[in-house]
Amino acid sequence: EAVATEWILEFACSCLCRHFAEQSGAEFWRWRDVAQALINGLSQIPPHQKKTVYLCQLLIRIAQGKSLGLQFENDQRISPLESALSFWTLLEKEEIKLEKLHEDIRRLIQIQIVAVHMENRYFKEAAEVLERLFTDSESDKPLRVKLATVIKTKDPYVPLLQSFSYSLLISKIQSYIKLFMKETETNFLIQEATKHAVSKGLGATALLNRPVEGNENNRGDLETKQRFVLSIILLRDVLGQKSATSTFPIFFKFVLFCGLDNIQNVGRNEASVCSRRRQRWTQKEDLELKWGVKEFGVGNWAKILVHGNFHNRTGVMLKDRWRTLSKIK
Repeated sequence: EAVATEWILEFACSCLCRHFAEQSGAEFWRWRDVAQALINGLSQIPPHQKKTVYLCQLLIRIAQGKSLGLQFENDQRISPLESALSFWTLLEKEEIKLEKLHEDIRRLIQIQIVAVHMENRYFKEAAEVLERLFTDSESDKPLRVKLATVIKTKDPYVPLLQSFSYSLLISKIQSYIKLFMKETETNFLIQEATKHAVSKGLGATALLNRPVEGNENNRGDLETKQRFVLSIILLRDVLGQKSATSTFPIFFKFVLFCGLDNIQNVGRNEASVCSRRRQRWTQKEDLELKWGVKEFGVGNWAKILVHGNFHNRTGVMLKDRWRTLSKIK
């Protein structure tokens, strides 16, 4: 169950990142709820998932940054953006190679915390926030003085706030997301599911590598959804029937939450597998199978599938065909 939760969280974070630009879209809020539910269920954050959790929490708070009535912390004075700043600080500690981008985003969040209060005419609260945000260090002093002067004007449209706007903050975070996604380009979920599948010789591996049909506008989204559900199918096979009893409730709740449309492509692909089962085996494929068994041994269907020249076959098909050939002998 813990493994399934980790995999789904990685996927949810990936979807949050992809839909962050469309914060008003249903997909972002859907994946926000999934990610938040999973994070709330963690007894502790696994070290390798710290950045994932921190990024999810950051994006959730930035998306609600202008809603001062929304509370993420027990302290009611802490706005969503101020809460986001704490997670940005945690992200900064996890990596040191993006110093300039880190500094830019930190400054933008600090300015927007003050700006959002001023936009809502909460000038007293803006001054109190300023006291919490900045230390007495010399490096903080210039920005602290400028913001203090802005608050005294009681004008939320001064040039400083316009130059460091909320849209610029969103743009900078999108730049960070691109770097984060590039770093984790081979999705953890797909990587781990495929690795397990190959080691077990599972037939569903072939489905992960099948191209998704569709136009350019929706192909990426369909492919992501398809691969997620297929990975869960692989996870079910990997964990076995006993473990699946505890894992399935997570899976089915998740699928129901996301909507049945998310798995329509899986049904089409499974139908494709059924049609492949009806394909007649050629003499050439039989020879390839015999060579593979001689080379790698009976049971190593995944290796035979990779090294042999087969047309739309799976490990399960190889196993069934070998059983038939053995009977013919």
